[in-house]
Amino acid sequence: MSLPPGERIAAELAAEGLPVPDIVIEPDADRLARAVASALVARLAAAQTVHGRASVVLTGGGIGTAVLEHVAALAAEPEHAVVDWTAVDVWWGDERFVPAESEERNERGARRALLDPVGVPAERVHPMPPSDGEFSEPEDAAAWYAAELAAFAAPGRDVPRFDVLLLGMGPEGHVASIFPESPAARDERPVFAVRNCPKPPPTRISLGFSAINTAEEVWLLVSGDAKAQAVAEALQGRAGPVRLPAAGVHGVRATRWLLDAAAAGRLPAPD
Repeated sequence: MSLPPGERIAAELAAEGLPVPDIVIEPDADRLARAVASALVARLAAAQTVHGRASVVLTGGGIGTAVLEHVAALAAEPEHAVVDWTAVDVWWGDERFVPAESEERNERGARRALLDPVGVPAERVHPMPPSDGEFSEPEDAAAWYAAELAAFAAPGRDVPRFDVLLLGMGPEGHVASIFPESPAARDERPVFAVRNCPKPPPTRISLGFSAINTAEEVWLLVSGDAKAQAVAEALQGRAGPVRLPAAGVHGVRATRWLLDAAAAGRLPAPD
């Protein structure tokens, strides 16, 4: 019997004693966004059942915003209104250090797509500071966000519990604002400023591996054939996190690669 690409990679990793991610492949980007939205609603509802509240770390980008739009649509349907949005804490994996009203900010897109429509209370939303706010330097803004994370964390921890942490991935394998061969890929702090990014805008704030990898579940949302090579290299262990940051992220309980068919196009063919 032949194995689908995701199952084949999982079997190979298990045979080598390596962590096995979940690999889900949807036919196209829209169906991927819909599937992720449905899964996210279910996961947040489950977290609330256990803990009384839930927490999510958001990502930007086209697929990330599409997921949030579908989540908002589900929340408007009585049969899917299973999440208490007044009991969801919202964080960000990275943010562009630009003015608060800039359309380049991930926060702006998230508020428009989901947070405002479902009514997440202001005290539950934890955006990274903008460049025209209290802090003029991204290093100071990053230090403030690190303190904010620590303030909501359990004693002895640097970050709070993240039930789901969403990440996009760039064609070269960057996640959050951790780019290949950059100082960020070697930075062990939970949050840091990133300058001179190869992708504009050049100045950002980002969670680091040490914060990302504390999440209960890390979900990588990847669409498009331009990212297929990086997906294949990350999933087959061909590169370390400095050269391919996506290869360095994982959840405590689960790591999920959620792909459309184009992004999965260079995974091994079925046997």
